[in-house]
Amino acid sequence: MKMVKPPSVTPDVLFFSGILWDYHRLYHRLEKSDCILVLGSNDPRVAERGAELWLKGFAPHLVFSGGLGNFTKGLWDEPEADKFAGIAYKMGVPKEAVLVENQSANTGENIRFTQKLLGSRGLNPGRFIVVQKPFMERRSYATFKKHWPDKSLCVTSPQIPFHEYAHEEMPMHSVIEAMVGDLQRIKIYPEKGFQIPQDIPEKVWHAYEWLVNMGFDGHCLADRQ
Repeated sequence: MKMVKPPSVTPDVLFFSGILWDYHRLYHRLEKSDCILVLGSNDPRVAERGAELWLKGFAPHLVFSGGLGNFTKGLWDEPEADKFAGIAYKMGVPKEAVLVENQSANTGENIRFTQKLLGSRGLNPGRFIVVQKPFMERRSYATFKKHWPDKSLCVTSPQIPFHEYAHEEMPMHSVIEAMVGDLQRIKIYPEKGFQIPQDIPEKVWHAYEWLVNMGFDGHCLADRQ
């Protein structure tokens, strides 16, 4: 099979990608909560951020949610939540503080399956800190509020600037494709009942269209708008 060369990451690409990055970040101020919910991904630094917050006393319960998703299926040999929990244990989080949900395959399932897990343990947290990758903050917030609207939450992520975020399993062109795809989902998922609506400023949508035209559409859905 012929390998398709990824689009080039030029200074202009980085400029427009930075607009998407800033939009996806929510910059919430963290407050002490009842539960830290770490959503699965292919970035172990998300687990480290969740464990760090628990160790700082931000919440008594730490939940890791995630099976194998788009970026880890076929690459990892264990569910995201199990891998992330192992990272937390190595950082000093005791096992009795951790709950693991390792069957979900997308953000909606992360929330719904976590609801069931907490309910099965007799837990009903009122305030959450949700942890995800930086460019998935807004989408995680919109999905959580759709499925669990009566809960309070703030969203955070590894505190890494855009130009330093790419890593071995997700090079910069893949980060940009993921941001583009997530913005598309923020636009179309409310109509499907997956998320609450989010306003998308004109300059952000212009950056999205420019990047799509440059070939960064590898994570977009077929029904692109």
